[in-house]
Amino acid sequence: MRADSRFTEACGAELRAEISASGGNEVFALGWTDGAGRVERIRVLARGNGGAVPAVWRWTEGAEGGKSPPGPAGREDHGPAPSAGENSPPDVFIHNHPSGFLTPSDNDLRIACRAAEEGTGAYITDNEVEKVYVVAEPVRRKKIRALDADEICAALEEGGSVARGLPSWEPRKSQLDLVRLVIRGFNEDALVAAEAGTGVGKSFAYLLPAVHYALANGERIVISTATINLQQQLFEKDIPLVALSAGRKIKAVLMKGRGNYLCRRRLEDALGEPDLRDEHNDELRRLALWAETARTGSRSDLSFVPAGEVWSRICSEADLCMGMRCPMRERCFVLSLRKEAADAKLLVVNHHLLFADLAARREGAGYEGTVVLPPYTRIIIDEAHTIEDAATSFFSKEFSRLGIFRQLGRLYRRRRANQRGLLVRLASLANRDPAGDRLDQAAALIEKIRTAADSLDQAGLLLCGEGTGPGFQGTFRLTPGREDAFRPLFSHFASLRKHIGALGDMIRTVLEECEDLDEQNEGLESCVWEIKTALRRLDEVGGICSSFIAYREKPEEVMWLEPRQGRGDSGDSGNPWITYTVTPVDIAPALEEALFRPNKSVVCTSATLALDGSFDYWAGRCGLSLAGNRGYLSGCFPSPFPYHVSTLLAVPSDAPLPEEPGYQSFVDRAVTRLVAAAGGSALALFTSYQSLRSAWEAAAGELGNLGIRCLKQGDDDRSRLLSNFLEDRTSVLFATDSFWQGVDAPGDTLRLVILCRLPFRTPSEPVFEARGEALEKKGRNAFMELSLPESVMKFKQGFGRLMRRSSDRGVVAVLDGRILRKRYGEIFIRSLPETKQHFGEFESVLQKTESFLFDKN
Repeated sequence: MRADSRFTEACGAELRAEISASGGNEVFALGWTDGAGRVERIRVLARGNGGAVPAVWRWTEGAEGGKSPPGPAGREDHGPAPSAGENSPPDVFIHNHPSGFLTPSDNDLRIACRAAEEGTGAYITDNEVEKVYVVAEPVRRKKIRALDADEICAALEEGGSVARGLPSWEPRKSQLDLVRLVIRGFNEDALVAAEAGTGVGKSFAYLLPAVHYALANGERIVISTATINLQQQLFEKDIPLVALSAGRKIKAVLMKGRGNYLCRRRLEDALGEPDLRDEHNDELRRLALWAETARTGSRSDLSFVPAGEVWSRICSEADLCMGMRCPMRERCFVLSLRKEAADAKLLVVNHHLLFADLAARREGAGYEGTVVLPPYTRIIIDEAHTIEDAATSFFSKEFSRLGIFRQLGRLYRRRRANQRGLLVRLASLANRDPAGDRLDQAAALIEKIRTAADSLDQAGLLLCGEGTGPGFQGTFRLTPGREDAFRPLFSHFASLRKHIGALGDMIRTVLEECEDLDEQNEGLESCVWEIKTALRRLDEVGGICSSFIAYREKPEEVMWLEPRQGRGDSGDSGNPWITYTVTPVDIAPALEEALFRPNKSVVCTSATLALDGSFDYWAGRCGLSLAGNRGYLSGCFPSPFPYHVSTLLAVPSDAPLPEEPGYQSFVDRAVTRLVAAAGGSALALFTSYQSLRSAWEAAAGELGNLGIRCLKQGDDDRSRLLSNFLEDRTSVLFATDSFWQGVDAPGDTLRLVILCRLPFRTPSEPVFEARGEALEKKGRNAFMELSLPESVMKFKQGFGRLMRRSSDRGVVAVLDGRILRKRYGEIFIRSLPETKQHFGEFESVLQKTESFLFDKN
């Protein structure tokens, strides 16, 4: 075959020159084709001798014999992404035969077969590139329509289609710049990291390119957020407006985790086996009435909040789903949602659901079909500063005594003469002696597991500092240096694992003896399915026990114990218990492999991703920096809000350091007086509940006398607490960790934010401590590379609670003396937008706060 039928003239000349430069020896190159199917661009990867050349290509193993999109080996680039098409897989592998005989060798055929699995062709040419032998035809790739940045940005400019639909629209250069970066991410198949300050309008900045790209190219785009509130805002408000501006309909589907949806089969099973607590039976009946008319089956659609124990009995769960074998499949809420998602171009999900899908694909489910989500290759991640924590949570494994008791209670429970549970139901449905006669044996084994779990917890509570409330010393991480203290728990783990194994063996024997029963007995099949699920979950507990026992063999994981207290779903009366957790030390490699490597475009955005304009810290923690052969696009887009005139950063120069005597007393007095001066409308953020409680107790009486309502985290659930705060403009909310982000209180609702302490994580927190140690082992500085940057990022989040609209005005007061007295304090101050500042003794700070809030001249 003539080579000019497969190569453009310029590309043929380039390949001929490369072969000549290698002394006429074999070369191995990648080729990309034009619209006519001819190779228009090559990249030589290797040079060999007269009879062989290494095919230096990194094959990335995927699922079930498939592959995730491969990438060339050997190039490392943390800078801007390559030009358009550079990151796309090659269309053809090319090498030459200096002899002029183009018949492929056996090795040529093996490589061509491997390439064909990816849709990549294989060509052999002579040294003059006059002839070509096509070993495998390349798959013609769909032509992609690139987005026109000017055309899309016009929608957000004055008189534009989106601008006209926003009553409070105002021109924002930073928003338009962000739009252009996201468009580059799509057009160039690139990874993107973008920090967009409060008020930039990042949702519209990524939705406009996403909608236009999906419509132009027929590709599905997944949009993932950290909070359900943002999910609903995107789905209910922002996407419809952007679609309207585009002038075309686009199908978008909001998808939550399975646990948010009711399972009709499990509801029917629960109704058929009434719980022993009457109030729960009443809720089940209310849920059954609601399910008759429910459209989506989502818990958020309920007019009441069911007890956690009740909802856990009837919600959809992946390992309890019978799929196509379920008798309720025709009316299944989750299957209905998946059908809706199958032809949707935009999927709005949360991070946990996204990670569930990515993990399943990485572990073997493949990239071509539906797993948790339909297939996709482009993702937008909003609130991306949370993905390391979200992924850490997802990839962690844990169990507790209460969790074990829930599974055992599902299998068998007894109160006086009443027997309930799946095993009792199995005996009734099977109507056979093997199932019934084993109940007493199962009950005895279940009691042994309960006893073993209680003994393990008692030993764990002693280890963590026996007692309740302030008596707890906190978490305990298992390390070689602490093994003497931990060693007594090994026998308890082994005992629990042994009894779980014995129960599983016994029940599986019973299930085997029941296999010949009528397969059409749907009730029996459902019961067996639930029993197997309970056993799998108990087996997972046994596996975690094994991990703790063999902790020395697992240096890549952190094993730790954490005491908990409160009323659990199982009806626990409030006695303390222990959670036993296994967590990966480094989550970055898993995220790079599952998230960044297989997808064409991943756009990550948040108000806090960069430190001093650099994304190195965040990119290193979440795995983006490991995608070295691709690089990534990045940009910081400042807030358009007038911080320099509307915000005062106030720091008392006489504030003690946290470790100095009198620090908490200073905080107690300062919070009370600052809130009183502001007349409420305040958010006081702490890093520990103990400090919060002290400040609240000191302030509640005095502020109450002034008509200022003092709300405290822990007195109500988060949503109701926030609702009460937003409705009462004279209130103050005392809060800790989770309230440093996600609080949106515009206007006079919030005029004063008090950051009582720089948000450094406790050094002894198990996962944090292990990650710091891992850095130190590499000769790096854990404080400068982990502790400090993480604290600065969270500090920026806390600061960001104040200004939510351009018309907002207020004060951020920092009561931690380290911000002025430690050298690193300047890093915190420099991380904030330009504001008015007042650094002086507390009395002057108090006066300045009051005058700034009330004397706007």
